[in-house]
Amino acid sequence: MNFYIIIPAHNEAEYIGKTIRSLTEQTFLPKKLVVVNDNSTDNTQTIVEEFAESHPWISLINNNSSDAHLPGSKIVKAFNKGLEILDQDFDIICKFDADLIFPNNYLEKIADHFKSNSKLGMAAGFCYIEKNGNWILENLTRKDHIRGALKAYKKECFEQIGQIKPSMGWDTVDELLAKFHGWEILTDETLHVKHLKPTGQSYNKASKYLQGEAMYKMRYGFWITLLSALKLAYKKRSFRLFKDYINGYFKSKSKGVDFLVSEVEGKFIRQLRWKGIFNKK
Repeated sequence: MNFYIIIPAHNEAEYIGKTIRSLTEQTFLPKKLVVVNDNSTDNTQTIVEEFAESHPWISLINNNSSDAHLPGSKIVKAFNKGLEILDQDFDIICKFDADLIFPNNYLEKIADHFKSNSKLGMAAGFCYIEKNGNWILENLTRKDHIRGALKAYKKECFEQIGQIKPSMGWDTVDELLAKFHGWEILTDETLHVKHLKPTGQSYNKASKYLQGEAMYKMRYGFWITLLSALKLAYKKRSFRLFKDYINGYFKSKSKGVDFLVSEVEGKFIRQLRWKGIFNKK
């Protein structure tokens, strides 16, 4: 089973060496690892090149883009640059962040999951962050959702969902489309991945409406958006974020922003979301 890994990296010199080292120490090594150096101004490139010199399956490409950290679009566009240089001889394609430390059996366990279930489309472990010297479960982690930081896709699933979308919310819409096409999603809570830079730490003010925009683009409709925005804002302990999400939804609606999914897919997504809401009551 061939694993290809793509790591987008923008100014990740503080972390990326640890991420790559944890992947070079896997009990099951990937076939290829491509790091996309996305307009970094630090030593990211030098660090990756040092690993590439001693590991022929590691490569680096440089990409020029904006310095602004806009969730979704920037990182997916960098991922797609890496995808362009890879051949099709893979079974599993992974999008990993540049600030993770994987347990050394991570890829072996993920491979086992794919081998044992032909309908498994996506799989991952759980993200943990450091707090007061202890590694605790990151609060955005759920059993029914794979974090955007560590996605692993079966090739057929990846192709059927149209790959990943350069938009905020890409790591939710990919799962919803996978389920639309009959694929299963798995999170293995025994696989603890250290997340060195908590999600959202580098987001800027320009990104504050993008979550609401993503909900609109996934055809959630107002009521599901309202409930989802409330839940997410509560998790992040910020009522201001709730207002930003709702404003983002209505701004997108008034502008007629293009949807990420078709009407049929949108109907399926709404039904799935309502089912999840009612089942949790």
